[in-house]
Amino acid sequence: MNRLFHLTLIFILFNCSEENSLTKDEINDIEIDIDIFKKVYGTTSDIYIEGDYVFINTNGVPDHKSPYFDNTEWESTMYEEYDNSNPFVSNFKLNPNRISELDLNFKIPIFPRKSNKMNPTSMGPIGVALNGVPFYNQYAGGGAPLTNEINSFDQYNGHPAPIGPGQENGSNGRYHYHMEPFWLTANYDNDDILGFLLDGFPVYGPIENSQTIRSSDLDEYHGHSHSTKDFPNGIYHYHITSDDPYINGSGYYGNPGTVSN
Repeated sequence: MNRLFHLTLIFILFNCSEENSLTKDEINDIEIDIDIFKKVYGTTSDIYIEGDYVFINTNGVPDHKSPYFDNTEWESTMYEEYDNSNPFVSNFKLNPNRISELDLNFKIPIFPRKSNKMNPTSMGPIGVALNGVPFYNQYAGGGAPLTNEINSFDQYNGHPAPIGPGQENGSNGRYHYHMEPFWLTANYDNDDILGFLLDGFPVYGPIENSQTIRSSDLDEYHGHSHSTKDFPNGIYHYHITSDDPYINGSGYYGNPGTVSN
C-alpha cells in the first residue's frame, strides 16, 4: 500500500515537472498578433507585417506637454513649465535640447525568442513606447550613470538628447524615456502593455498583481515569464521599475531587430 502510494506520488510529481517544462517551452514559442502591436498609437503610418517582422514608424514627438516644447512649432499648445512633480528629480535643469520631429523606423520580430547569446543594448533607441516615443537604456551619454542626467527629466520623465554628438544647439533634440513614462502609466491600467523592446518582447509597468515590482524580482535582463492579459498562455516580458536599471538590464532577452532614423 505504502509502496503504491509512493510510486503514484512520484508519477504525479514527474508529470507536473513535465508540464511546467512544456509551459516554459510554449512561452518561448509565440507569435505576436499585429493587433497587439497596433496598441502603439503614436505612429506616422500604418503598422504592417512583412516576413517575420513588424514595421512601426513614429516621429518621436510625445503626446503630452513638456517644458522641452519651448521655442518649437508646438509651443503654443504643448509647452508646459516644469511643475516639480517628478519624484526622481532633485534639482531640475532644462537641458539645451528641444523636441523635434524625427523619422524612426522600428523593425521588430513577431516571433520573439530567447537568444542563445547576450545582446547588449546600444546608445539610442532600444524600443518604442505606445505613444511612439523611444525607450533608451539605463545610461547617460558616454555610458555614464543617469545620476546627473535625471535632473533634466521633465514631469513625464523624459527629455531630449542632442540630434548628434556636440549638437546641443537649443533647437533640435531626440525626446526619449530612460525610465517610467509617467504619462502612460497614469493613463493605462497596471496590466496594460506600455511598449516593446527591439527584440519583440513587451514592456509592462512597475505594478503587477497589485504589487510594486523591483529589479530584484526580475532576471538579469529585467524581465520574467508568465501569463498576462494579452498573452494568456504566457510570454517573457520586461518590467519598468523605479530602481536601476529601470527598463532593461544586461541586454536584450531575445535577438533585437533594428531601428533607423
